[in-house]
Amino acid sequence: MLLTTKIFYRSYHYSLKLFSSIIPFPRPILYQGEHALSQLVENIKSNEQRSLLLVTDKVLKDLGLLEPLITLLNKNKIAHTIYSDVQPNPTIEDVESGLRAYLTSDSQAIIALGGGSVMDCAKLIGARVVKPKKSIAQLKGLFKVLKKLPDLYAVPTTAGTGSETTIAAVVSDPINKQKYAVTDLVLMPKAAVLLPELTLKLPAQITAATGMDALTHAIEAYIGVNGNKFTNDRALKACKLIFDNLLNVYKEGGNLTQRNNMLLASFYAGEAFTRTSIGYVHAIAHNLGGLYGTPHGLANAVTLPYILRWYDNKAHKSLAEIARYCNLGNEFKLDCDKANALIETIENLNKQMGLPTGLSELRESDISMLATKALKEAHPDYPVPKFMTLMQCKEVISKLLV
Repeated sequence: MLLTTKIFYRSYHYSLKLFSSIIPFPRPILYQGEHALSQLVENIKSNEQRSLLLVTDKVLKDLGLLEPLITLLNKNKIAHTIYSDVQPNPTIEDVESGLRAYLTSDSQAIIALGGGSVMDCAKLIGARVVKPKKSIAQLKGLFKVLKKLPDLYAVPTTAGTGSETTIAAVVSDPINKQKYAVTDLVLMPKAAVLLPELTLKLPAQITAATGMDALTHAIEAYIGVNGNKFTNDRALKACKLIFDNLLNVYKEGGNLTQRNNMLLASFYAGEAFTRTSIGYVHAIAHNLGGLYGTPHGLANAVTLPYILRWYDNKAHKSLAEIARYCNLGNEFKLDCDKANALIETIENLNKQMGLPTGLSELRESDISMLATKALKEAHPDYPVPKFMTLMQCKEVISKLLV
């Protein structure tokens, strides 16, 4: 990569860091505990919002996880329309169908109850409400919405994406076989509700993959060049909560305290990366998801160790700081050894949770295209600790072949 290109990228990263230090990021009202849903509905009632679009997916609807919320809405005479046609990787058509549901029901606000896919779809429905003449493709990238959305209330049912506290939403374009993000301060939910009991019925593999998604958010936020005191604190806390709780939650799953710790970890990691952005792990994972439909958390989990090893000494110091905070690799003194201990811990965690070291769907013939798209996504937006060439990206992706 040319020196002038690197200078341009770093100047761009510095301008984003300066922007985030000057412009205060919105933060959602956070409700926790046994009365959290009641408090949320009281907030909605106080805002005189009498008709809502409830965005979810068919699995959650069939499991009955919406019933406590629906009971409270009925009790408070708040009308609601359920939109449950959100796919695991939400598509542009999912958003457009949700928009039609919002408009035909005369909704005044949106509640998203589900995982990251549901919350991202709900955000983009809101964006289309206020930008009716703009397609989702035209909203791609940074700050293309710039208009207040209908109030969005987020109730996550997975501990991974942190979408309940981010300013981004990811959508799949099945025609062009790619994923891309819409990022704007107005996409921040107005309120978030963390209820560990909603995560109790998650299959173990989804618990594992979404937990590794949150870990990837925290690590990429911390090792990037745009971190600050707040984001570093949130990223470190998220990492420790995940290392302390994820494996137990994967193996047993019924401990509400540990489930709540994972929700907090996801929330903290979301607070971190929405202010600092992400890195090459996500760039590759997004494009694996766009081409093959690979679940996002799984793609992150598999890719993370390879990228961290590729960064080599450019990330040793920050990875060693994470290791110290999480009490990992205490037997080592050198940063490089502590960093390697952290990466090995991630690899062992993946193995203990049955996550693979590669992806069976990956075809060698697609690697060049995937690398090209990943770098196009990453440059210049992602403030990575070290820049990757096309050849280097292809070499890393090749390691995912099985």
